[in-house]
Amino acid sequence: MGARHGLRRGHAAAASTCPFLAFAVLLALPALAAGDTHYYTFNVQMTNVTRLCVTKSIPTVNGQFPGPKLVVREGDRLVVKVHNHINYNVSFHWHGVRQMRNGWADGPSYITQCPIQGGQSYVYDFTVTGQRGTLWWHAHFSWLRVHLYGPLVILPKRGEGYPFPRPYKEVPILFGEWFNGDTESIINQALQTGGGPNVSDAYTFNGLPGPTYNCSAQDTYKLKVKPGRTYMLRLINSALNDELFFGIANHTLTVVEADANYVKPFTVQTLVISPGQTMNVLLTTTPNPSSPAYAMAVSPYTNSQGTFDNTTAAAVLEYAPTPPAAARTLPLPSLPLYNDTGAVTNFSRNFRSLASAEYPALVPMAVDRHVLFTVGLGTDPCPSNQTCQGPNGTKFAASINNNSFFRPRTALLEAHYQRRYAGVLLANFPTTPPHPFNYTGTPPNNTFVMHGTRVVPLAFNTSVELVLQGTSIQGAESHPLHLHGYDFFVVGQGFGNFDPVNDPPKYNLADPVERNTISVPTAGWVALRFFADNPGVWLMHCHFDVHLSWGLSMAWLVNDGPLPNQKMLPPPSDLPKC
Repeated sequence: MGARHGLRRGHAAAASTCPFLAFAVLLALPALAAGDTHYYTFNVQMTNVTRLCVTKSIPTVNGQFPGPKLVVREGDRLVVKVHNHINYNVSFHWHGVRQMRNGWADGPSYITQCPIQGGQSYVYDFTVTGQRGTLWWHAHFSWLRVHLYGPLVILPKRGEGYPFPRPYKEVPILFGEWFNGDTESIINQALQTGGGPNVSDAYTFNGLPGPTYNCSAQDTYKLKVKPGRTYMLRLINSALNDELFFGIANHTLTVVEADANYVKPFTVQTLVISPGQTMNVLLTTTPNPSSPAYAMAVSPYTNSQGTFDNTTAAAVLEYAPTPPAAARTLPLPSLPLYNDTGAVTNFSRNFRSLASAEYPALVPMAVDRHVLFTVGLGTDPCPSNQTCQGPNGTKFAASINNNSFFRPRTALLEAHYQRRYAGVLLANFPTTPPHPFNYTGTPPNNTFVMHGTRVVPLAFNTSVELVLQGTSIQGAESHPLHLHGYDFFVVGQGFGNFDPVNDPPKYNLADPVERNTISVPTAGWVALRFFADNPGVWLMHCHFDVHLSWGLSMAWLVNDGPLPNQKMLPPPSDLPKC
C-alpha cells in the first residue's frame, strides 16, 4: 500500500532492485517505524522438473517448486515485483491477507485486476494489518496454482510471543498434487467435453511424492528432528482439488492455529485440511524413540461420485538418518477411509477461538443482512453440434444459488472504482435460492444453471450472516469455500437442510473459530458471520479448482464508508490492462 506511506509505485519498484535506494527511502519515511518493508522479486519462468520419472516443463517462481517462502511480521509492508516470462497470463493471490482498502493487491484475475500478460510486470504492494500466523500465496489464473505456490509466514510483532510455549523450531509443510500431464490441457479438455478432468497422479509433501509412488523413493521429504523437542508445523493444503487427512505414525498433534487465527489448543491423532486452509500444529517428539524414523502421510477425503486420486503420499519424520529403502518399509499412520465424514465432523467440532482479552472474538451479535447460498454442482445443456461427457450427455457446471459465475472482460474492482458497471456486472446476485427444493434430498429434474457476472452489494460495515447450504445435485460432497478480503466467524453447522427457526438458537456466539476458508459439510450447511468493513470487490469461491472452473464463485461489492479511512485506495499506476 505505497500510497499509505507516501511512497509512489515507481519508487517501490526501484527500491526493490537497489538496496541503497531502499535504505534511503526508508530513512525518509518515519511512518514505517511500526513495521519493516520486505522486497521480493518473482520471476515467473518455465523450469524442467522431474517427478514419478516424468520430466516436464512447469511454471515456477524463480525456478523453485514449490516457490519461495516469504517471511514478514504483523504490521510489515510487503512489496513483490512480478515479472511474467511465460506464455500464460498470471496473477498472484496472497491467500488470507485481508488487504484492507487495497483490493488492487488481492490478485484474482478479472476480479481485482486484469492478469499479468507474458512479458509484463506488476508490483503487489500491501501491508499486513492485524494478522499473524501461517498464510500462503498462489497463482490465481486457470489451474496455474498447481505449480505456483509457496508459504507466507507472518510472525508476531517484535516483543510479542505466541499464546503457547515457543517451539524449538518452525517448519512449513505444503501438501500439493502432481499431474504427469499438462494441467492446462487437462482442464481445457474437460471444459470442452463437459466431463470431469483427469485426476492427479500423486500427492506431495513440499513438492515431493515420496516412497509410496513409482520411482520416488529418492524424492521423499524428510523432517529431521531431535528427541523430546516441540516443533511447530505450519501446514498448508495447496492441493488443487482434494481435502486431505494427515497424520504421523505413533505421534499426536496439537492444533493451535487455523487460517492465521489462534485457537484453543486441542490434540488429535489425525487432522483434515481443505484446499486453501492452513493450520499450525505442535508436534512434541518422543524423548526415547523406539525407531529412527516414522512415516508422515496424507490421503484424500471425498464423497465425490466421480473419480479421484485415491493414493497416499508419505514423508519421513527422521530422528536418525535412514536410507531411502528404509523409508519404504516404515508403517504408515492409520488414516480414516476416504469417505469418513464422521471423522471430519468430529475433528471440525474442536475448533474454538481463544476469545481472550488479547485475542477477542468480535462476533457480530446483531445481523443486518441474512443471506442463504446453495452451493453445489449442476449442468449445462450440450451444444447441438457436439457430444458431451457430463451427466446424461450434458456438461458439468457448478453454481451458488443456481448462478454460475461468468468471467467478465475486465476487472470488476476497476469497473467499480470507475462506477462503470454497464456491460461488466449486475448488482442482482440472488441472496436466497431462486428455486427452493429439498437441498440434501432428491434433486430436482431440471439441473441446468444460470450464468452471469453478478455481485451482492453491501453498505460499509453491514453485519452479515451467511448460511452456505450444500446440495445433492450430481451427488453431495463438501465444498471448501474461501472468502477474499475477510475472515469470518463459523457460528454453526449441521447436516441436512438449514432450519432458520431451530438452528440459530444453537449457534456458538461466545468463541466461534475465525477462518478465511471453510468446508460446507457433505449434505449439510455452515453458518458464518462477518462485518463488511473492507471496501472493494471480493471474490468468494470453491477452492476445488475444477469447481471454480465450472463457475462455483461469486463476488461481494462492499461500498466505501463515509470517513477517509473507510474508502478504497486509488489504483496503482502499473495496474495491468486486459
